[in-house]
Amino acid sequence: MPQPHPASQPALHLAVALDGAGWHPAAWREPGARPKDLFTAAYWAGLVAEAESGLLDFVTIEDSLGLQSSSPTEPDRRTGQVRGRLDAVQIAARIAPLTHRIGLVPTAVVTHTEPFHLSKAIATLDYVSGGRAGLRVQVSVRPHEAELFGRRTFPPLRLDDLGTPGARAVIADSFDEAADYVEVVRRLWDSWEDDAEIRDVATGRFIDRAKLHYIDFEGRHFRVKGPSITPRPPQGQPVVVALAHRTEPFRLVGRSADVGFVTPHDADEAGRIVAEIRAHQAEAGRAEETVHVFADLVVLLDDTDATAAARLSRLDERAGAAFTSDARVFAGTPDGLADLLAGWREAGISGFRLRPAAIPHDLEQITRRLVPELQRRGVFRTAYEAGTLRGLLGLPRPANRYAAVVSSPAETTAAV
Repeated sequence: MPQPHPASQPALHLAVALDGAGWHPAAWREPGARPKDLFTAAYWAGLVAEAESGLLDFVTIEDSLGLQSSSPTEPDRRTGQVRGRLDAVQIAARIAPLTHRIGLVPTAVVTHTEPFHLSKAIATLDYVSGGRAGLRVQVSVRPHEAELFGRRTFPPLRLDDLGTPGARAVIADSFDEAADYVEVVRRLWDSWEDDAEIRDVATGRFIDRAKLHYIDFEGRHFRVKGPSITPRPPQGQPVVVALAHRTEPFRLVGRSADVGFVTPHDADEAGRIVAEIRAHQAEAGRAEETVHVFADLVVLLDDTDATAAARLSRLDERAGAAFTSDARVFAGTPDGLADLLAGWREAGISGFRLRPAAIPHDLEQITRRLVPELQRRGVFRTAYEAGTLRGLLGLPRPANRYAAVVSSPAETTAAV
């Protein structure tokens, strides 16, 4: 019988990051892979259904504006690895009606897109899913991706350049822009009050225009008047998440996100990262709010450590190089991974986003082997306890920032 988790420690949160055939570049060549199906709705529906069968909190869906590359800063022009993606937001919208409880968090690059369009898309996803939408904001300063739009330029940046004053200025500005982007999106979600729609057939009134609000955002990066054309999402505010590796994105998480994904390689580093994010959170006046910090891990799971290590070696041989990642790579047993998760939780990590190295094998190892082990230890749910993503994560439904506006002659400056 599963044991209840200790009262002093909340239940573990668990998500998976879905990316094509898996996170290892040779995963598409594995016997169980389905490379011919990568661009079909049925493929993605099957992956999310598997994740939901494991009672996971949510899935993230990777996306980018440029082709995948083994280089983090430029195209590699390789043809022997998976290249090309479907749009993550549209995948999530297609999958939403086929799922019931699991959260759906597509990735969107905010550097070259408009917050008005994205706010509408994610609000729509929240309606389609019945309150299970999230948004992973991603920043890109890659010159070749900027060239796709022709509106701005970035200097070439290599990993060795990231500590230089010029590179740090570019990165800091880009993440400040992302914070403004999230603020605009959140205000647009609030630009309709919850009861703005009347839908009274008898009186012929569909909306209360006094409950639609201009957001009047004016910043260095955006000037957006609003309101949105989409009513306030079912969650009020869909969940905003971001991946963070250094101070600038740590600040974005503390300032703007509900969940931050981080990439420590041991428990001590995890503790330092959590402390830095909490400091940024307090600096932003959010110390009393729940901001989850999830650790990312690339996982290869098998019956024995030796089998997992051998599979990683085989994948590396097929790829022609040893696999490296921003996140720690774990090759071992589900029980061993459960031990690692327990240790990192002590450092303040509240959840984990696991990146399956090869799909379907490692995804099924997570749902069918790791989850039962965590349930046996009493640290993971045995049934979905909420119908929204905010509910699963223990996040309250936020009040509408504009709802306090009282009808008065001055309201004409705030209402449409």
